[in-house]
Amino acid sequence: MPQAVIVDGVRTPFVKAAGPLSHTPAQELGRLVVRELLYRTNLADDEVDELIAGNVASPPDAANVARVIALRAGIPKDRVAHTVNRNCASGFECLTQAIDRVRSGAASCVIAVGVDSMSNIPVFWRKSFAEKLWAATQARSTFKKLAALARIRPADLAPQVGIKLGLTDPVSALMMGETAEKLARDFHITRDEQDEFALVSHQRATAAWKENRLADEVMTVYPAPASRAVAGDIGPREEQSKAALGKLRPYFDPKWGTVTVGNSCQVTDGAAALLVMEASKAQSLGLKPLGRVRGYAYAGCDPSRMGLGPVYATARVLKQTGQRLRDMDLVELNEAFAAQVLACLRAFESPSTTCASGDGSSVLGPVDPDRLNVNGGAIALGHPVGATGTRLVLTLLRELARRGKQTGLATLCVGGGQGGAIVVERAQAA
Repeated sequence: MPQAVIVDGVRTPFVKAAGPLSHTPAQELGRLVVRELLYRTNLADDEVDELIAGNVASPPDAANVARVIALRAGIPKDRVAHTVNRNCASGFECLTQAIDRVRSGAASCVIAVGVDSMSNIPVFWRKSFAEKLWAATQARSTFKKLAALARIRPADLAPQVGIKLGLTDPVSALMMGETAEKLARDFHITRDEQDEFALVSHQRATAAWKENRLADEVMTVYPAPASRAVAGDIGPREEQSKAALGKLRPYFDPKWGTVTVGNSCQVTDGAAALLVMEASKAQSLGLKPLGRVRGYAYAGCDPSRMGLGPVYATARVLKQTGQRLRDMDLVELNEAFAAQVLACLRAFESPSTTCASGDGSSVLGPVDPDRLNVNGGAIALGHPVGATGTRLVLTLLRELARRGKQTGLATLCVGGGQGGAIVVERAQAA
């Protein structure tokens, strides 16, 4: 079987929605990281066999956003591209599909792009308004058009916010934050614990930028209309404090809740790309890989407790690779909510009682806090849903290299009740 390696990767700055990247659509964010990745690796456009994009908030004007990204990035027209959506694990899905394409021999060079512009998620009109507006456009006389428009009522004009619809699970009828409240109650996680976790995320992210630990993975973007350079993540707050976090009101359960906007992930715009290549091809081109994926797994769980997905998926991938959690030199566990991460950490230690996965408890155990999200996580950096998976793997591989460590786990929960987990290994020094 051909060996697949991750040669390199790059991402845009992760920027809070409605910020400097709000006028940059997903297809442009994707194009930017692909062009930068090709430039950094000195790889010719025609070396790329295909491009796979992970994307959740599909742009209305770019239905197969992967194809638009590929063509606009200069990849030849005869190469294929497709888009995948596994909700929060879309960035994992595009990568694991790229790995499988190379391992199967179907391709020797694939770019995996995770991307979302959450600023550009549409606001929808009600179906009743659309029907009445359609009737007006089909009317053949001015009188009939006016008559059709006269039937429009104020209730028809109430907008439906796309991002709220997308963050609500249609099966459990719960918003993602409400599922985090469930976990906080199930695992007796206090508001103070959540705020403390959020504070550490900001402290680690700001320290990582001060020490240039994230700079190498981030490109500079000059977004329209101002075209002012954005060179770093806009989200981490150096001045963040427990006192400030403590003043925020619970957002999803105002009366009894503990989950706030301060201990939840930020709504963000961004893209991240990884270059996946057959090992011998990379060698022939003189490219030194960052590392490889040793194993990956996805798992389903209760949609109303979707935040436990990492426990199920991690159990599966560690059984597959024959490792234990303590074998992981570093762990990246996406911070959808502080309550969700803390619940997973507790469930890792007692899976038989809290979320038995059928894979046995022997492969799980505690996670050393000093190995977890060492550069901060989505509470500080943000969570552009389709891009997060690729970002986690990129950050993990680069940090393993920086520390001279070997093995890491990237895992995340998935809206709708799933989890994804990837075990990576850093490339051995020559």
